[in-house]
Amino acid sequence: MLEKTLEKIAEKILTLDEASLAALWDQYKQKMEKFQPNREWERSVIVFFIINSVRVKNHIFNERIVHHYQQGEPKPEESTPKGKPTLKLVK
Repeated sequence: MLEKTLEKIAEKILTLDEASLAALWDQYKQKMEKFQPNREWERSVIVFFIINSVRVKNHIFNERIVHHYQQGEPKPEESTPKGKPTLKLVK
């Protein structure tokens, strides 16, 4: 149950735009730095780290894509075909 809940949260977070999140980074950093023993402060800490998590994930993802490209390897999505296979017309 807990694992499925976390996966659903992650799926929702993956739909968020990094640029929009980055615009909120400073706001939540300031809230986090002003400690108050309440639920609002706790949420601010969680949001701050969610924003950082998305930024780190995108950074790692982009580094890996560049590495694959420089090594002449196929892009990860090309190595595991999805959907219908590519068909060739033979006469």
